[in-house]
Amino acid sequence: MTLGLVIVIQGIFMVEDARPANASAAPRAAVGFLGGLSGKLLLLTVAFVMLAEVLIFVPSVANMRIRWLQDRLNTVAAAAVVVDGLQNVELPRAVQRETLMATGTKAIVIRRKDASRMIASVDMPPAIDGEYDIANFTALGAIRDAFDTLIFGGNRVVRVYGPLGEGDATIELVMKDAKLRTAMLVYSRNVFLLSIAISLITAALIFLAINRMLILPIRRLTKSMQEFSGEPSSPERVLVPPEGKDELAVAGQHLASMQRELQRTLKQQKSLAELGLAVSKINHDMRNILSSAQLISDRLADVDDPVVKRFAPTLLRTIDRAVGYTREVLSYGRTTEAEPHRRFLALRPLVEDVAELLAVDRQDGIDFDIQVRDDIEVDADSEQLFRVVHNICRNAVEALANYKPEDGSERRISVSAVRTGSVVTISIDDTGPGMPAKARENLFAAFRGSARSGGTGLGLAIARELVLAHGGTIALVEKPTPGTLFRIELPDRPVRLDAFRAKGRS
Repeated sequence: MTLGLVIVIQGIFMVEDARPANASAAPRAAVGFLGGLSGKLLLLTVAFVMLAEVLIFVPSVANMRIRWLQDRLNTVAAAAVVVDGLQNVELPRAVQRETLMATGTKAIVIRRKDASRMIASVDMPPAIDGEYDIANFTALGAIRDAFDTLIFGGNRVVRVYGPLGEGDATIELVMKDAKLRTAMLVYSRNVFLLSIAISLITAALIFLAINRMLILPIRRLTKSMQEFSGEPSSPERVLVPPEGKDELAVAGQHLASMQRELQRTLKQQKSLAELGLAVSKINHDMRNILSSAQLISDRLADVDDPVVKRFAPTLLRTIDRAVGYTREVLSYGRTTEAEPHRRFLALRPLVEDVAELLAVDRQDGIDFDIQVRDDIEVDADSEQLFRVVHNICRNAVEALANYKPEDGSERRISVSAVRTGSVVTISIDDTGPGMPAKARENLFAAFRGSARSGGTGLGLAIARELVLAHGGTIALVEKPTPGTLFRIELPDRPVRLDAFRAKGRS
């Protein structure tokens, strides 16, 4: 029975390992009953109940053997006491044979300290194959003797003895173990059949309970995932989450939430794809228009007018940047920006260009304060760093445009910078209303991190991508006063040793 149990358990777990080497990673169709979780659960329950019964059977069969021998000794002792009361009287041979046949023994002896008396025996004392003391035995010894009788017994002669009543006498009998082995086999068969019945009933009850509580909800989740993967854009494919607080109910609620979030993401991706197509069409025509504007603006440099000469350089730089942007307008849709062309550049002129392009004037009630020393240089791509600072400052201007502080304080944008070793820290601070909670939750996320109604959130998303391309960091910093503070940290590029030595020799 133990060997069969091991084979059953091995067979159950070999189902998982019996997979072809070239099995595809695609989801497989539903398996049969025995290959599914329900069948495995049923087989495992039967196997574990049978294992428990085996562990119970081992000591119980040893105990049954001891009781059987004890009953046989008690039966023989009852007859032996009567005969022993008749002093100096020997039973006739015919009576002895009938007594031995009735008790299933070969010889009956009563032993005392001073003498022994043969109550009955056969003509020739048989050879003894084993001796068992019913009064003194150990648990392991009893188990060993029980299995020895089960496996090798049936045709052996054994000697069994134990105390006779409350006195010091001992009753001893010699018998064949055939009847004992037969009784043990019948007991083992009954235990086996009872174990099978108990295991089947237990497995059925556990199967029905767990199938309702566990298997059916798992199948429902699996079916929902299969149907959703076939048509993820259909709202009807979203799982209706079950009510409850157990693990499967929580898993179903999370699955439904993930499916809804995935549908929103797919819808957003579809909108982005359509937007990219529309932008590419607009970009094609806009690039031609800007090229014409660039040709016309070049002629403004030749106009001898002080006002024109003042604004012409700014206009030319702005148009040049617009033309450059049109060449890379789809770079965000391609996931990454162009590799930055880094060089050391003065930071203050770049910030002044940003302020001039934003046309921030004190007459509008907004003060643009540049706190950058002239000697601070940053190792960066000038155009990309301009876009970073411009995007953040433009958001600050838009936040301050319609904002009226209740205490009448000034509206100000401050750009400061400091170099610490090989890292330049740029801080862009404003005294506006601050970043809304929704924008904070989706900070730097395109189309979700906008701080104003109708915004796209692309400015901060692009700024973060450009800063990361430089190996730097950008973060929203908490401050005690109203407003928004962004901090950008840009490290210098590592200098190769041979390049450093060559520069020193030159």
